[in-house]
Amino acid sequence: MDNYVIPAQTRIGHVHLKVSDLQRSLDFYCGLLGFQLTNTYGDQAAFISAGGYHHHIGLNTWHSKDSGPAPERAPGLYHTAILYPERKDLAAALRRLIQAKYPITGASDHGVSEAIYLDDPDKNGVELYWDRPQAEWIVENGRITMFTKHLDVEGLLAL
Repeated sequence: MDNYVIPAQTRIGHVHLKVSDLQRSLDFYCGLLGFQLTNTYGDQAAFISAGGYHHHIGLNTWHSKDSGPAPERAPGLYHTAILYPERKDLAAALRRLIQAKYPITGASDHGVSEAIYLDDPDKNGVELYWDRPQAEWIVENGRITMFTKHLDVEGLLAL
């Protein structure tokens, strides 16, 4: 294999999720998390975004309408990570989850980021996080040091 390196400006453009109930997923992603509906494809698919992009998340029932969640112990998507611009934005999202009494499955400090974990209505994993400024990341021997520690939830909510 050659030494090809993907361009540094490359980004993940969107994720497309199979869901069992389109409206229930829209209630979660738009109603609770605050994404905006940009388009629909009949009653089988919807496209949602932050800030007017054509779509960050696609939701469809093409192969999954009215079905149960994917098996936890099978290959597939572990979670969709939603990056917030600032720590205060993550705090606001956490407050909304708490106010809605939505179940949170975890909260971690990864050194480079702080994250809240939950499942969407179809048990698709969702990570809500913000990145610390790159200047604050710990780099040793050319590698970024990451870890999983307890998130200071009270400190986050104090913002």
